[in-house]
Amino acid sequence: MKYRSTRGSPKLFSFSEAVLIGLADDGGLFIPQKIPTLPLNWRTKWSKYSFNSLALEIFSLFIPESEIPRTDLEVLINKSYSTFKHERVTPLKKIRENLYILELFHGPTFAFKDVALQFLGNLFEYLLEKKNKNILEGEKQKITVLGATSGDTGSAAIYGLRGKKNVSVFILHPRGKVSPIQEAQMTTVLDKNVHNLSVEGTFDDCQDIVKILFSDVPFNKKYHLGAVNSINWARILAQTTYYFHSYFQLLSSLNISPTSATSSNIHLRYVVPTGNFGDILAGYYAKRMGLPIEKLIVATNQNDILDRFFKTGRYEKIFDKNNINIVHETLSPAMDIVVSSNFERLLWHLAYETIDDVDDNGVKIVKDEEDNDHMKSNLAGSIVNNWMNNLKTKNCLVVNKSQLELSLRDFKSTRISDQETKDTISRYYSPKDTKNQIPYVLDPHSAIGVAASENQDNMSENTYQICLATAHPAKFSMAVKESLKDFKDFKFEEILPKEFVGLLEKERNIVHVERADPELVKKVIEKELEIELSNS
Repeated sequence: MKYRSTRGSPKLFSFSEAVLIGLADDGGLFIPQKIPTLPLNWRTKWSKYSFNSLALEIFSLFIPESEIPRTDLEVLINKSYSTFKHERVTPLKKIRENLYILELFHGPTFAFKDVALQFLGNLFEYLLEKKNKNILEGEKQKITVLGATSGDTGSAAIYGLRGKKNVSVFILHPRGKVSPIQEAQMTTVLDKNVHNLSVEGTFDDCQDIVKILFSDVPFNKKYHLGAVNSINWARILAQTTYYFHSYFQLLSSLNISPTSATSSNIHLRYVVPTGNFGDILAGYYAKRMGLPIEKLIVATNQNDILDRFFKTGRYEKIFDKNNINIVHETLSPAMDIVVSSNFERLLWHLAYETIDDVDDNGVKIVKDEEDNDHMKSNLAGSIVNNWMNNLKTKNCLVVNKSQLELSLRDFKSTRISDQETKDTISRYYSPKDTKNQIPYVLDPHSAIGVAASENQDNMSENTYQICLATAHPAKFSMAVKESLKDFKDFKFEEILPKEFVGLLEKERNIVHVERADPELVKKVIEKELEIELSNS
């Protein structure tokens, strides 16, 4: 298995290179050269597997054993998920008839991103130790992991990378635009290799700075930048596991054998609160591999560039009268994103799969299938490169009718307002129909997914919806308290994890960056690295 760039570079990369580099030198994202198919006996063989065992089987399809031996991969997986508080890692819970919650918040930072970032932290350390074997201490390669966060990525990355050998981590977050708990989780980690940069601006400003620094060849080469955001392919790979795990949990709860005729009659939909498009993209790859998913529902908040795309084929930024890119501040701040980085990966597949195998005269492009794939891949990369340039220069990219129709084969979308979010949190905390609905406290992001599940049509009695619960409600105390203020019996302290008690009063490790300026951020990073080196 090799990896290619979404923007057409002919060079192929190993899995290790894709992970350590993070972003291709042409600015594209890494995607697998070919999406693997599942083994013929996967339904029976995998149905009783634990989360860790499933992860081992899935990861092995994308990681050659020559790069990471299976025994080493198993150790990495077990080490990564030993930090989770639930034996199933990502348990599935029924909250009403045909509607389930997939709890992804049982990791150390109580957010879904722990699933990927606990693994990625251990993977970085493993690959560097392997690379540095038999090299003198002063000559060993180190990486500087760089990431932007709208809240959860930062803390999950920091908890995954704190104290790792030969790794320094810098996380940029928009000042005052993450929840107090999220900020405290990031900034109270005092390990010497962890650096929090609080930037005046938006998440998109932070994300743009990260991309600019990755494309700065001298800076990247000097500090060996590594990606921790969901642009890193390893994060997408790790997240595919819980789609398979939840499928088998659902069948088990329904007492249905995965090989029975009944299982083939199930219509399965995943509803995903979506910001940067990484979480739902993992579901797309799971579906492409062979997991029987009918639809993936993209649930957005007021920052609805994705919902507008799936309805019109236009991926377009919106500006105010002062020509400032509009980013709405909502109750779901981790989704307050204008440009979804991972969407580029889907765009590549839409471009590739709508390229005809024949030219205008009806003649096959190349007789050899491998050469034909190579030409189509390069052409798809050129199309994506043109789209991304249009987005950068014209603030909009437009796909054609066949490409939009292809996207709708797998995706549907909906937009949920703040009021709908609050109403959903309230309704599910104190359901009116207590016979068919189980009381549940939702965080605002998960509530967007649940609200979106209620907006779906063409639902039969065999349609089951799984909503991804992306964060523990205690991480967004203000939104939850506001939504449940009329319920006298609700006591926030009862849902507060012990790890959060006193967190806001702890010592902080934070550097304020006064402007969203790439050059200024570079200077801050260099200064912090000097201090870290002098203290080591």
